[in-house]
Amino acid sequence: MDLTLLDFTEGNFIVKDGYVEHRNIKPDTIEAKDFQLKIANRALRQNTLVVLPTGLGKTIIAALVVAEILSKKDSKALILAPTKPLVNQHRKTFKRVLSVDGEMAVFTGSMKPDKRREVWDRSRIIFSTPQIIRNDIKDRYDLNSIDLLVVDEAHRAIGNYAYVPIAKNYNRYGGLILGLTASPGGNKKKIKEVIENLYIKNIEARSRSDEDVREYVKDIEIHWLKTDLAEEQKLIQRPLEELLYEKIGKLQRSGFLSYKPMKYVSKKDLIDVRDSIQKRIGKGKKGYLFGVIHNQNIALHVYNCLELLETQGVKPLKDYLNRLFEKKDLSKAEKSLINDERFKKAYDLVKDVKRSHPKVNVLMDVIKKQLNEKSDSLIIVFAQYRDTIDDLTSVLEKLPNVKPVKFIGQASRHGKGLSQDEQIKILSNFKNKLYNVLVASSVAEEGIDIPQVDLVIFYEPIPSEIRAIQRRGRTGRSNIGKVKVLITKDTRDEAYLYAEERREERMHKIIEWLKNLKNDRRMH
Repeated sequence: MDLTLLDFTEGNFIVKDGYVEHRNIKPDTIEAKDFQLKIANRALRQNTLVVLPTGLGKTIIAALVVAEILSKKDSKALILAPTKPLVNQHRKTFKRVLSVDGEMAVFTGSMKPDKRREVWDRSRIIFSTPQIIRNDIKDRYDLNSIDLLVVDEAHRAIGNYAYVPIAKNYNRYGGLILGLTASPGGNKKKIKEVIENLYIKNIEARSRSDEDVREYVKDIEIHWLKTDLAEEQKLIQRPLEELLYEKIGKLQRSGFLSYKPMKYVSKKDLIDVRDSIQKRIGKGKKGYLFGVIHNQNIALHVYNCLELLETQGVKPLKDYLNRLFEKKDLSKAEKSLINDERFKKAYDLVKDVKRSHPKVNVLMDVIKKQLNEKSDSLIIVFAQYRDTIDDLTSVLEKLPNVKPVKFIGQASRHGKGLSQDEQIKILSNFKNKLYNVLVASSVAEEGIDIPQVDLVIFYEPIPSEIRAIQRRGRTGRSNIGKVKVLITKDTRDEAYLYAEERREERMHKIIEWLKNLKNDRRMH
C-alpha cells in the first residue's frame, strides 16, 4: 500500500507495505489497521477506555501507544492484568512486536520485594497483576516515574478491586491511563464507576457491526443443543422442589420476595434477600426474623442442589451432598436440612443413580464429531463447577484420540487448584497440541489468547453477559468460530440462557450509549 503518514501529538507512525513502521516497533510485526491507529492516536492525547469485541487487537493498540510513549527518554509504562497467565501473555506479545531499550519485566509475588524495587528502577515496561503493585506502592516505589498505565479487563475497576487505588495513586502524577475491555457489562452505574475510577476522558467503543471494524471481525456460529432431564433426575428433582417452594413460600408470607411468583425466584434473589432481612434486624425488629434467615439459608442450599442436578448432573450433586452429610460442624440450617425427610429422600435417590447427566453423552458426541472432521482441532469445554470439570475430564480421557486436560484456578475449597506456573504450562502444551481438549473453569474466560481454537462448548449457559462474551471470544479469532451451548430443557439452564441473552442485549445498548458518551459533558 502507499506510504501513509499519521500525525500524532508526539512522534509519528508510518504505514508502509501494510505494516506499521516506528522506531520502537519491530519491522513487519504489526499489520496496519486503520481503526487501531486512530484509537491509539486518540489514546495518546487523554485517558481513554477502549471497548472492542474480542479478537480485534486491544493488546496491539496498547503496544502502539506504549511504542510512542517510550519514544521519550527515560519514559516507562506499567501494564496491569488480573491474572499471571494474562500478564505473561502480554509480555510475550510486547516482546514480539516492540523493540525498546531497557528491560521488559514481569513482577510476581515470588520475586523478593527488594528485587522488585531494583527491577522497577531499570525497566522500561513492567507487567504485573494489580495486587502486587497496590502493595508495593505503599513503601517500595511510587508511580511518579510511570508515563502510561495500561489497565486490561478494565471493567474490573470497581469497588475495592486493586485497579481502583492504583489509578487513584497514579492520577496524582498526571500520567496517561489506557483501559481495555471486550465486555463492559450492561449496568450503566458500574460502567460510570469504571470511568470515574480510571479518570477516563475519552471512550473508543466499537461493536462487531461498526463499519471500521467489520472487515476484521470473524463470524461465530452458535448452536444450542437441547436435551431432556433423565427420568432418574426428575425423581430427585421432585422432593427438592417441594422443599424449595415451601421455604420460599415462608419467606413470601414473612414479607420477602413477594414481588415474584416462587417459580421465578432466582439464586441471586435468595442471596440478595439476606441483606434485606439483616437490615430489618438492624432496625431492632428481631424475633421472627431469625426464623426467616433460617428459611433463607435452607432455600439457598436446596436451590444449589437443584442447580447442580439440572445443569451439571447427578455426580456433582452427589459430591456436594456427600460433603454436606459428612461435615462435622453443621450450622443450624444445615442440621435442619439433612434431617428433612424430602432432603434425605433426594440423597438416597442420588446414591442409586449411575448415569450423571444426558449432557455428557451429547458432549462426547460433539467432540468426537469435531475431531473426525478435523483431527488436529483444539477444543475448549467450559464448565461452572470443579466437580463437573473433574468428572468430564475423566470421561473424555476414555475416548480415542481425545487428550483432555483440566484448567482451573488456584483457590479451591475442595482439593488443590493449579498454580499460575502450572496454568501457563498447560496453556503452552494446549497450544502445541499435546492436549486437544481444555476442560476449563472461569479462569480461561478472561483474555487468554489461544488463536486457533476450533470449537468452544458451554457445558451450561451462564447468566452473565460478560462471561458469556469472554467464553465465546476464545474462538473465531483467525477463522469462523464455532460455539455449542448444551441446555437441559425446562430447567435452570433455560432460565440462565434467557437471562444472559437479556443482559447481552442491554450491554449492546450500553456500547451504543458509550459511543455517544464521549461527546457528553456528563462524563467529565
